[in-house]
Amino acid sequence: MARPREFDERAAIGRAMDAFWVRGYEGTSTQALCEATGLGRSSIYNTFTSKHELFMRALDHYADRGIVTRTALLEADGTGIERFRALFSFTIAEEDETHGRGCLVVNTVAEFGDRDPEVKARIDADTERHLAVLTACAREGQLDGTVDRSREPADLAEFAHSTVAGLRLMSRRGARRAALQAVADIALSAIAAK
Repeated sequence: MARPREFDERAAIGRAMDAFWVRGYEGTSTQALCEATGLGRSSIYNTFTSKHELFMRALDHYADRGIVTRTALLEADGTGIERFRALFSFTIAEEDETHGRGCLVVNTVAEFGDRDPEVKARIDADTERHLAVLTACAREGQLDGTVDRSREPADLAEFAHSTVAGLRLMSRRGARRAALQAVADIALSAIAAK
């Protein structure tokens, strides 16, 4: 008879996510995962089968949490440009809270590039979800007159998505809040109706 699991799998994934977020995939040893999750090596391998699988589950957890938050910001009441402003403000505030960890997805792109097809597929899927919400926000902003109508909504979405990634990288390298805010302000002026 199999012994029942005596731990909260979701909580363990969340703690593993934090370990990978701080150290990256290669920099996070199995021992570091044991310490982060409070699980023994055998529990990690029996539950998640490999470090890679645990990383994939942690990446999914991070991405799912992120899309919920960003969708709420980009579908909130207000004009399109107000929602873009809220997204950039949230990004800067989150970097303050995480002490410049950056974004696990952005960090993963920097670490893996496109050499791991499974990681790339997860990143591509997460990017598509974000671009869909950003494109809808841009389109709505064009309709309410606050977002530049001379640009394609999908192009504005790519620009906003790249701006968020850039803010995350700036924070990761230690840029000051004022520099992040300046970039956000420039991006908003580029997106706003003229």
